[in-house]
Amino acid sequence: MATKQKIQTAFIDYILTEGKEPVSVYAFAKKNKLTEEEFYKHYASFESIEEDIWTDLFRDTITEIKSQEIWETYSVREKGLSFFYSFFELLKGKRSFANYSIKHLKKGLHTPQPFKTGKELFEDLSKSIIEEGLQSGEISERKFISDKYKDALWAQVIFILRFWINDSSTGFEKTDEAIEKGINLTFDLFQKSPLDDLFAYGKFLAQNVKI
Repeated sequence: MATKQKIQTAFIDYILTEGKEPVSVYAFAKKNKLTEEEFYKHYASFESIEEDIWTDLFRDTITEIKSQEIWETYSVREKGLSFFYSFFELLKGKRSFANYSIKHLKKGLHTPQPFKTGKELFEDLSKSIIEEGLQSGEISERKFISDKYKDALWAQVIFILRFWINDSSTGFEKTDEAIEKGINLTFDLFQKSPLDDLFAYGKFLAQNVKI
């Protein structure tokens, strides 16, 4: 009996062995002793398998970090760092697949199709973290900008993914450093800064000082 997991495993094995997608669902099914009907019961295309693999990586990471007792004691910054460290730790087990998948995508910080559902899961997590930060004062509310905070975090996902694929340091130490510096900087920018006071003062002067 075919399962989604078995099909995913067979798909990963094929692309890593052959360096490309199977020529057809029929050929793939025959090679793995499946019927086309069994394949289509779970997936509509090879692209949907790839998307599902990435979705599972995001979902499994979020489930894992939220299941830890210490999660509720974390600051919003620590929750952000926890996701990134955990995600890339989990991804190590599928590095060859990730390497194949990412190198077949167009460059840039746009959202590739295989990440579509994973992005939705990540954005839900980001929104909850950001909302918590706004309520606690750990994150500054900025008109027209606060709604974009989640986009800044997603941009970090894409950037660090591409960085990690090209990281040849022992134990991916440079990726850990990129996460630490990148996520800390992102949350620093989310916080109140002297620029906020300068902007508020400038607005006050514009409204109250007549020249």
